[in-house]
Amino acid sequence: MNKTFLFISAGLEAVPAILRAKELGLNVIATDADSNAPGFEYVDQKLIADTYNIEETVRVVKHYHTHICPIDGVLCVAADIPKTVSVVANTLGILGITEHSAFLVSDKLAMKQQFQKDQIPIPWFSEIDSFHSLEHQFQKKKFPLILKPVDSRGARGVLRLSKELDLKWAYEESLSHSPTNRVMLEAYLEGPQVSTESLVVDGQVFTPGFSDRNYEYLQRFSPFVIENGGDLPSYLSENIQTSVKQLIQHAAFSLGITNGVVKGDVVIHNSKPYIIELAGRLSGGYFCTHEIPLNTGVDFVGCAIRHALGEKISPSELTPEYQKPVVQRYLFPKPGKVIRVTGVAEVKAMPGIKMCEIRVAVGDTISKVHSHPARSGVILATAETSAQARLLAASAIDNIRIETT
Repeated sequence: MNKTFLFISAGLEAVPAILRAKELGLNVIATDADSNAPGFEYVDQKLIADTYNIEETVRVVKHYHTHICPIDGVLCVAADIPKTVSVVANTLGILGITEHSAFLVSDKLAMKQQFQKDQIPIPWFSEIDSFHSLEHQFQKKKFPLILKPVDSRGARGVLRLSKELDLKWAYEESLSHSPTNRVMLEAYLEGPQVSTESLVVDGQVFTPGFSDRNYEYLQRFSPFVIENGGDLPSYLSENIQTSVKQLIQHAAFSLGITNGVVKGDVVIHNSKPYIIELAGRLSGGYFCTHEIPLNTGVDFVGCAIRHALGEKISPSELTPEYQKPVVQRYLFPKPGKVIRVTGVAEVKAMPGIKMCEIRVAVGDTISKVHSHPARSGVILATAETSAQARLLAASAIDNIRIETT
């Protein structure tokens, strides 16, 4: 009998991973609260359960595991639900990070406190338990500051503070995106930022995913901190890249992760890397499913699935075969009601365009961009050189017209 693999969340960006699991010959099931979730179209069995409701998910999954078919592995893709995945894995007795590790990667304040305890380089940070506390720290600190929810995701409620900003509004806005009504403050360190994606195999950390993050619209969307894709391979020196990968390894061990996936957000400040955050899941934005294999030839998602099933993964499978240029950019049309979308077919036909995904349709209302889920589409471009890939991505963005009123 084929092994059975579970994806918790069947969202749009989980679809490529579901399809990869099917290619591996697995019986694939998924859970989601939305009975029409995109991933459900491709699974062998759909289970209806809220991915953020741990008890509900465990109950539904355990019933399937006990009465229908044993589940052999579990992961989540582009869904920030490591606690749910961890509890499911530990309940079923399959591979997964510990519940304590899952808590640490879900709670940014606890994560930073653990990093501080283990002397992992991080930006200065402070818990903010009241507006008065925020006022005090804001007046006391001289460097740029970031206010963020302790336990949110997708850049929701993440604000770059300035003297011109209404501090009371900022506090309430950030607080509104925390399920537990907690926010924290940290230093905004100037310097290039990178996204990493690693697979930890029996204490060995392999990091084939390494992307330069693009924040060209930092002022445009201020005070919200919105990323506009990224570039692979990195322009950073080999020495810097090596130091980043070493930092990711130390950070993973600090959080108790010796087997599993870790996604890192890192800033290089004065030639030294600092951990901003570490996530215990497969990334969104098609980084793990598309960008890493296009850039390196590494079947990252396939390796992660097989590893979650307890299969042995060799170092060679996670070692980049090459470094081909890949550029990702997002679409940011004017807010309003969508009346026309044109140019998509032409862009999809462009040589080197590996993805052109439009996430809005005529009749939809586009709001101001306050978080990453609000981006209206994504482009992935490849070329012989990084400069050519950037030009191609820009051309694709220019050729897509999302008209609003």
